[in-house]
Amino acid sequence: MVCPSFRGGSSIQGVGLGGLCVLLFELKETGTDVEAEMSPALACLLLFLGGCLGCQHRACRCLGRVFSCQESQVLQVPRDIPANTTELRFFLTKMRVIPKGAFAGLVDLEKMLISNTGLRFLPAVHKIHSFQKVLLDIQDNINIRTIERNSFMGLSSESVILWLNKNGIQDIENHAFNGTYLDELNLSDNHNLEKLPNEVFQGANGPAVLDISSTKISFLPSHGLELIKKLRARSTYNLKKLPDLSKFRSLIEANFTYPSHCCAFTNWKRQKTELHPICSISQVKQDFEEKSGKKLQRRSAVEDYISNYGARFDLAENEFDYGLCNEVINVACSPKPDAFNPCEDIMGYNILRVLIWFISILAITGNTVVLIILISSQSKLTVPRFLMCNLAFADLCIGIYLLFIASVDIQTKSQYYNYAIDWQTGAGCNAAGFFTVFASELSVYTLTVITLERWHTITYAMQLHRKVRLRHAVIIMIFGWVFAFTVALLPIFGVSSYMKVSICLPMDIETPFAQAYVIFLLVLNVVTFVIICVCYICIYFTVRNHSVVSSSSDTNIAKRMAILIFTDFLCMAPISFFAISASLKVPLITVSNSKILLVLFYPINSCANPFLYAIFTKTFRRDFFILLSKFGCCEMQAQIYRTEISSSAHTFHTRNGHCPPASKNNDDAIYSSVPLNHLN
Repeated sequence: MVCPSFRGGSSIQGVGLGGLCVLLFELKETGTDVEAEMSPALACLLLFLGGCLGCQHRACRCLGRVFSCQESQVLQVPRDIPANTTELRFFLTKMRVIPKGAFAGLVDLEKMLISNTGLRFLPAVHKIHSFQKVLLDIQDNINIRTIERNSFMGLSSESVILWLNKNGIQDIENHAFNGTYLDELNLSDNHNLEKLPNEVFQGANGPAVLDISSTKISFLPSHGLELIKKLRARSTYNLKKLPDLSKFRSLIEANFTYPSHCCAFTNWKRQKTELHPICSISQVKQDFEEKSGKKLQRRSAVEDYISNYGARFDLAENEFDYGLCNEVINVACSPKPDAFNPCEDIMGYNILRVLIWFISILAITGNTVVLIILISSQSKLTVPRFLMCNLAFADLCIGIYLLFIASVDIQTKSQYYNYAIDWQTGAGCNAAGFFTVFASELSVYTLTVITLERWHTITYAMQLHRKVRLRHAVIIMIFGWVFAFTVALLPIFGVSSYMKVSICLPMDIETPFAQAYVIFLLVLNVVTFVIICVCYICIYFTVRNHSVVSSSSDTNIAKRMAILIFTDFLCMAPISFFAISASLKVPLITVSNSKILLVLFYPINSCANPFLYAIFTKTFRRDFFILLSKFGCCEMQAQIYRTEISSSAHTFHTRNGHCPPASKNNDDAIYSSVPLNHLN
């Protein structure tokens, strides 16, 4: 057995117990007067007890070469830590400061644990100079705020593992790990750590493993990532964007918070040529040999490189399997992207990327023009005109939504994985989702009201006292606006969610309330389609019944609107069918394919309605030319339409037995029927 060695003030430092006992016995045999003070046996016993009890304190003890302090009574580091200690443990102590040099000369140190202490600064380890691989485990010290530069220089001449998790670290300075060979750096659970400076790993070799889980770090440093083999960033919600993938030269495993980050590595291939020096030197030689036929007059840099460094690889090249140089290395990444967020851009197909721009601009332009003409028209605001204004506004909102999606798609093209989180969890996606749900529900509601108004007008054409007044239409549409606004606002407040998919539709059906919300909207659209179909069937039989008086213009408009609205809802049928199946958790198509429905079917109404209901009608052309005449353009065409209005009004009165000038009541009766002609 060997007694522990001592530091400072001991004249027998490093001497073994057996050696001391032998020395004392020799002194006795040579006649030295040792017995006058103590016997050799007693001397050995005292030396043994003195050496072994040298690291004994009230709360610290030695166990082999492990020095441990674990009581709250420990206020400072003991001064006589054995020099041959391999492991230090300080936990549940009240130490606040560790003096510089407290651990000097622990050349055999392999592990240091400092946990649950009152330390405010990291211990100074630059005088340890261990010859061993060192694990420095400093955790659960909530008062440690900063990692200063060169904090671990001189800790070990070999590689080091730094576990600095669960502290109160808020700031890390540049060059903090300078002079170390970092095998692993664990900064997890430092909940207030927000930044890793760009030069934090400058001067360090590594780390090979980096763990920043459960921190507020938002960006990885731009330097020092080349040697990382394993990257862990679980529950790191602020890390939404990754640096250039070329910086991860050695990465083989990654664990992120968001599935979209793994999309970055899905199609990214890295060959072993980047990793193995023989592959690199062989590639240089090959490139040089291909250019050797050009007979360069001066010695090239490639030739110098080969002559200086290539010779050492000649023997290895002969035995190396060059097939490995072309082997592609895939990064094992988690969590995997799910069905709602496949690894693709917002518009997964190039044809959709082109079409969505065309369709959105068409919808915005058409509905904007319709709104301007209807609002600026001098004609009396009638019920059909009022309803058309509401329909144009709803369709305009759908066009804005598509334009918004198209713009984000262009900005994030080929790198959507870096923008997915900011987009889907940000205000932009919520705004886009609100626009589309509000607009689509308002559009469907308005189409239903238009249909019911047409049915009522034709069915009760001669009962003027039962006609729909403008004030009635206003009240009905106020209810429609409130309803559309409410259902569009619910996902923002947690009933379903707009952030589930990149196109910002409420596809979240994880909770019963969310599923009920989505099913309610889809079923409501189906019900409105049924109502519209029933109304136009009734309109058809009404106009076919000659016993009911109805103008020819009313008949033509009814037929036209029946075809238009039925066609519109027929285009919406695929969306309703696939959406209902998905809401029942029986998806029949993928999210990628649903984007085809979004671009090709969903906005058809918004694009067609302004043309089929307004722009292609005589009334719109009349209002359009009259508006232009106010600016000195197309005055002749405007005058022609004014003349036609007067003649058609006179003909209408004569045909229905009315003679101008009409009374106020007759004028009201005219506007109850004439608006149908505005669509003619």
